[in-house]
Amino acid sequence: MREPKYHIYLDDSEYRRVIASLMALKNRLIQQGRYTDAVDDLLIKFSSARKKKVKVEYRQ
Repeated sequence: MREPKYHIYLDDSEYRRVIASLMALKNRLIQQGRYTDAVDDLLIKFSSARKKKVKVEYRQ
C-alpha cells in the first residue's frame, strides 16, 4: 500500500523558519554526538522541493 503524500504551503518567512529550525536541530544532535542522517535528508528534501505560487482568497 502506498504512503499518502502531504503538501505544505509556506510563505518566505515560514520557509526560513523551517530551515533555521532544522539547522538548529542538526547542531544540537552534533553536540550530543548523535547521527544527523534523518535531519540531513529532510534538509535536502525541503530545500530541493519545487516552489509553487498559490493565490489565497479570503472570504467572509
